[in-house]
Amino acid sequence: MATYAIGDIQGCYAPLAQMLERVRFDPAADRLWVVGDLVNRGPDSLRVLRTLRELGSAATIVLGNHDLYLLMVAAGLKRRLGDDTLFQVLEAPDRDELLDWLARRPLLQVEGEHVLVHAGLLPQWSVAHAQLLADEVGAALAGAQAREFLRNLAGDRPARWKEGLKGWGRLRVIVNALTRLRFCSADGRMDLSAKGAPDKAPPGTLPWFRVPGRLSRTHTVVCGHWSALGFYREPGLIALDSGCVWGGKLTALRIEDDAVFQVQA
Repeated sequence: MATYAIGDIQGCYAPLAQMLERVRFDPAADRLWVVGDLVNRGPDSLRVLRTLRELGSAATIVLGNHDLYLLMVAAGLKRRLGDDTLFQVLEAPDRDELLDWLARRPLLQVEGEHVLVHAGLLPQWSVAHAQLLADEVGAALAGAQAREFLRNLAGDRPARWKEGLKGWGRLRVIVNALTRLRFCSADGRMDLSAKGAPDKAPPGTLPWFRVPGRLSRTHTVVCGHWSALGFYREPGLIALDSGCVWGGKLTALRIEDDAVFQVQA
C-alpha cells in the first residue's frame, strides 16, 4: 500500500492520468491525497471530477477555492470569469451528481501526522481547532442553508480570525484561510491580494507557514494553492502546487518514503 499526495490539478486530466499510470496507482491498495483545486482553467475539469469520484474511498480530497467557485457558479450566485473552463461540467448530464459529491468534500482532513488543506492555517489555530472550524463550513455547505452560504461566501472580510465572530463572516474567514491564504501578519491578519513568491511578502506579513509560534507545527501540513511557491518542502510543510495549469508540472509525493514524481503539463 502506498499513499500519494498530489498537487493542484485544475482540470488538467492528461497529466493526472499520466501520473496515476506512472505510479501504478491501484485503488484497491493505494490511497490518493488531493489538496484541492480539482477544476478550472485546465481543459477537462469534467473528466477530472469523474475520475476522482470513481476512486471512491481510495481518494481523500479537500476543497480548494476553484472548487468552491464552481459550486457558486453552478448555483447561479457568481458571474463566470473570462478565463474559467467550467462549461463541460455545467452542461454534463451527471452535473448534479458531481456537484453534490464535490460539495460533500471537506476543507481539511487529518491523516495521522499529516493535515491536508488547500491553502494554509492561521497561526493561532491548532490542527484540532482548525478541524472543528472546517467542520462548521462542511455542515453549512452540505446543509439546508447551502445556497445562502454560497451566496454570502465571496469577499475578503473579515481579514482576521476572532473567536467571537458569528454568522456568514465567521464562515467566510474560515474558508478564506483554508482555501486562499498565502501571507498573513503575526497575529493572523490575512493579505489575500498578494500572489507572488514568498520573498515578495507585503509589508507586515510573512508566508503563513513561517509565522513564529504557529500552533499547527504539531503536524506536517500538505497543501497546494501557491504556484509561485512551487513544489517546496521544509520541516512541517509539503507544498505541491507546481503550476501544472500554467504549463509547469503536476507533482505527487509518496508519503511513505518521500519519493517525488512529476509529470510535465
